[in-house]
Amino acid sequence: MASGHTVLMRLVASAYSIAQKAGTIVRRVIAEGDLGIVEKTSPTDLQTKADRLAQMSICSSLARKFPKLTIIGEEDLPSEEVDQELIEDGQWEEILRKPCPSQYSTIKEEDLVVWVDPLDGTKEYTEGLLDNVTVLIGIAYEGKAIAGVINQPYYNYQNNEKQKLRERRKEAKAGPGAALGRTIWGVLGLGAFGFQLKEVPAGKHIITTTRSHSNKLVTDCVTAMNPDDVLRVGGAGNKIIQLIEGKASAYVFASPGCKKWDTCAPEVILHAVGGKLTDVHGNALQYDKEVKHMNSAGVLASLRNHDYYASRVPESVKKALVP
Repeated sequence: MASGHTVLMRLVASAYSIAQKAGTIVRRVIAEGDLGIVEKTSPTDLQTKADRLAQMSICSSLARKFPKLTIIGEEDLPSEEVDQELIEDGQWEEILRKPCPSQYSTIKEEDLVVWVDPLDGTKEYTEGLLDNVTVLIGIAYEGKAIAGVINQPYYNYQNNEKQKLRERRKEAKAGPGAALGRTIWGVLGLGAFGFQLKEVPAGKHIITTTRSHSNKLVTDCVTAMNPDDVLRVGGAGNKIIQLIEGKASAYVFASPGCKKWDTCAPEVILHAVGGKLTDVHGNALQYDKEVKHMNSAGVLASLRNHDYYASRVPESVKKALVP
């Protein structure tokens, strides 16, 4: 264990390696061909073998290294002995070389709550829409999301598949193939890393919203934004990445379907680059261990001009979604 490093930076460095391991598990389950799909509360609320194994890997790996953490995972799994091959005990050294923001330098392990979504975008995963999928590990202190890691197991997978095809056809150019997967991380007061920040062109209003969980409230709220375009995709992590990479200007979800493990890590990445994520009333989300898991007043997020989008939320939507 690296002495001299703060608890927070050691935890983020470990979470980075643990998220990468979970991403490998997510890819392996698809490659093996048996997704082991279980319907939880509805046909759009699914759990797969990848959700289960990735959560066991993340939570057990974190608990072994940081036994005093509070860890809250999406999947309700029975306690059982975890296979040693699911345990990741590495840490990303590059993170340990960064300075810890002074306001977090004395945080103790027991003061932190970790929110885990082992596979965000499960429905899309089962349908082969693999670039919608993320692994989310969010870290909260005193109810506020302060650090987060997002792994995209299938980032670049289309380029990766094209490279393999070229190799099979003996057309491959010299040089490495497209790397599959990537990990983004951030800490408030330090920044966010692992991607190129890009903004939607000024004056364009491109809304990203749910693909699998729409209803009249969601549609009414999106329409009220007067969008130039609407993107319907899976996964909260994926939608926040669209905001920071200039594909969308606001993420609008006027429904209580989203949970704290969906938003904790993505919120940090967005806030670390000057964006804002709230509920539809403009209230900050709370992440202490006693908080209810449901984001019952929906989600409204943008990289810039949050006030503009908040001002366009219809009163009927606000009345229907009580914090």
